[in-house]
Amino acid sequence: MSKQATGACHCGAIRYAISAKPTNSMICHCKTCRGVSGAPVVAWITVAPEAYAVTQGRPKKYKSSAHVERTFCGACGTQLTYRRTDDDSYIDVTTASLDKPNAFPPTHHSWLAHDLDWVKFGDGLPAFQKSRTDD
Repeated sequence: MSKQATGACHCGAIRYAISAKPTNSMICHCKTCRGVSGAPVVAWITVAPEAYAVTQGRPKKYKSSAHVERTFCGACGTQLTYRRTDDDSYIDVTTASLDKPNAFPPTHHSWLAHDLDWVKFGDGLPAFQKSRTDD
């Protein structure tokens, strides 16, 4: 696997490698991401599932909704991935867990319909009420 990027959880128990350039990079404002992260937004990159490989450790899995499975480190709690169980064409990886998160800046915001009133970004990026494919 050639590496485009690598990353890890906060404590280093889980490490992963990404072998292809992301097809998407976004900041999600949805209620579910907020709830599982404890943060007002979560930044994600999107890759093909075959481009993502855990290279150390074994992430825990959590089904956050009917068709969504998330992974995280069982030791430190770092959220790592988001995957739809009814769509195996992509996996989202938390940008902040990358060793070099500045390598893939976001291109848009999604799920502003769920945004907190006090969250304001002045970055000029496109913003969608739902996902970029729903608006």
